[in-house]
Amino acid sequence: MSDKRAERIADFIAPLRVKPGSKVHLNRDFDPRYKAGLKKRDGAGLLRTGVSLLAEYQDRLAAQDTYGVLLCLQALDAGGKDGTIRHVMSGVNPQGVRVSSFKVPSAEELDHDYLWRYARRLPSRGEIAIFNRSHYEEVLVVRVHPENLLRQKLPDDTRGPDIWRRRYREINHWERYLTDNGFKVVKIFLNLSKEEQRTRFLKRIDLPEKNWKFSAADVRERQHWAEYQQAFSQMLSATSTKWAPWYVVPADRKWFVRICAAAILAHTLMDIDPQYPDVGKKARRELLVTKRELEREAPAGAPADPYADRHPKARKKHR
Repeated sequence: MSDKRAERIADFIAPLRVKPGSKVHLNRDFDPRYKAGLKKRDGAGLLRTGVSLLAEYQDRLAAQDTYGVLLCLQALDAGGKDGTIRHVMSGVNPQGVRVSSFKVPSAEELDHDYLWRYARRLPSRGEIAIFNRSHYEEVLVVRVHPENLLRQKLPDDTRGPDIWRRRYREINHWERYLTDNGFKVVKIFLNLSKEEQRTRFLKRIDLPEKNWKFSAADVRERQHWAEYQQAFSQMLSATSTKWAPWYVVPADRKWFVRICAAAILAHTLMDIDPQYPDVGKKARRELLVTKRELEREAPAGAPADPYADRHPKARKKHR
């Protein structure tokens, strides 16, 4: 990382990173209300800084057209995924970002392997793709609700107790394949407490403008809270790798979630350190010829190059 800002960001997000090979007990190891000593009044300024960094590095990423970035967001209902995407990506060029949400698989999707529908939404080079829920649903929801596994039409001899260990291995290998081909994978789990989820559900009921976001099915899913916590812990333990790490972001404070998510994504882009392409000497000579032609077209009394006239540093670079 060439930018010194990257060192400060790396220090900030270090407590959130799941060390590869470690055994995670979610309730014990990560506090949903952790806020790194920050106060809410500091949040807006920090988020603006993070968004500014993202905009800067996303522009370089698109211009270089060599790397792509996949950001996976996982959380329970009301965890804040939508709001995180909306705020963190507010300053980037929408042409370079694609968001995919994965709901119940269709009949066509069930006729393919379980990673097929996710592979179809991977980023192009120069692009950031965000999975609002991701391929990790296949070891979370499908595990908590085994009836979903039956719908996947797997051969009988592949549905044994080893299936989850096998899927962890397959996902790790798939993500390694992606990173080896220039597509960085970064994964964020929004760690919400049960009480905060209850509060947010009640808010969706109490406020008419939030009613549309509420589903009784979400409340029924709370009955499986303990099972999900176990599934999350095993997923984090088995699939946080050096090439595709997991970050557990405390989600009880929305303002802190957004700062963390911006910092994690900025860290990923700064680690890539994309550069604007060098057009080469021949192309540069051609640009200078065109520049002189345009300068000759300047109206009387107008500077030959208004931009260079306002930015002396740019004038020096072109000499």
